[in-house]
Amino acid sequence: MKTVVSIGGSVLVPDLDADRVAAYADVVESLVVADQTLGVVVGGGPVARQYIGAARSLGANEGELDQLGIDTTRLNARLLLSALDGDVAAPAIPEDYEEAATALHRDDVAVMGGVVPGQTTDAVAAALAEYVDADRLVFATSVPGVFDADPNEDPDAERYDEIRASDLVELVARGESLGSAGSNAPIDLLATKVLKRSSITAAVVDGSDPSAVERAVLSDDYDGTTILPDDE
Repeated sequence: MKTVVSIGGSVLVPDLDADRVAAYADVVESLVVADQTLGVVVGGGPVARQYIGAARSLGANEGELDQLGIDTTRLNARLLLSALDGDVAAPAIPEDYEEAATALHRDDVAVMGGVVPGQTTDAVAAALAEYVDADRLVFATSVPGVFDADPNEDPDAERYDEIRASDLVELVARGESLGSAGSNAPIDLLATKVLKRSSITAAVVDGSDPSAVERAVLSDDYDGTTILPDDE
C-alpha cells in the first residue's frame, strides 16, 4: 500500500514538544514495518504563524511571508526526520513532487514540507498523493473530522462518518464564502478539489493522538471522517 500522511504543524509541534515528534516517528516506523510506502507532508503550525506575524510587522511582503512559511514547514519536516531511524527515510527534505516520488520509488519515506507559495501543506499532500498514485491519504488535524457546522459555535454540529469528495468541496467553498474557512472542515479548498479529481480515498483524524494516524492507514475502523471518491 502507498499512503500519504499530512501532519498539521499544530499537532506535530504545538509547542515544540519532543515527545510528540518522537511519537509520530514511532508511527512512521511502525507503518514502514507494515509494508507501507509512505510520504509525509508536515505543516508549519504555530511556529510558522509566529514567524510570519513578526515578519509582517517588519514590513515583509506577501511573497516573502509565503516563503518564510514554506521554510518553517521544511524545518518541522527536518525535526521529524531527525527522530526517524537513519535507514527509514530519505536523508534530504524533498522540495518538489518529483524528488518525493523518487524517494518513494527507492522505498524510502519521503518527509517534506511546503512546495510553492500560496499552497497549504494539505494541498501539497493531496497533490503528492495524486502524483504518486497513492492508495490512501490521511490528514492528521487539530479536529477529529469533518463537521456539518462549526462544533465550537454550534453544540448540535454533527461529524460526518463519510462524505463524498464533491460534497466536501461544496462544504468548504460555502465556509470560505462565509468567512469561516476551517471551522468545520479542516482542509482547504484546493486540497479538496485535488481530492475530487484524483479519486483517492482520504481520512481526517484527530492528530493530537498519533496512533489515530496509524489506525486510519492500516484499517477502516478508526475515529474520524472518511472522504470517498465520487465514483465509489
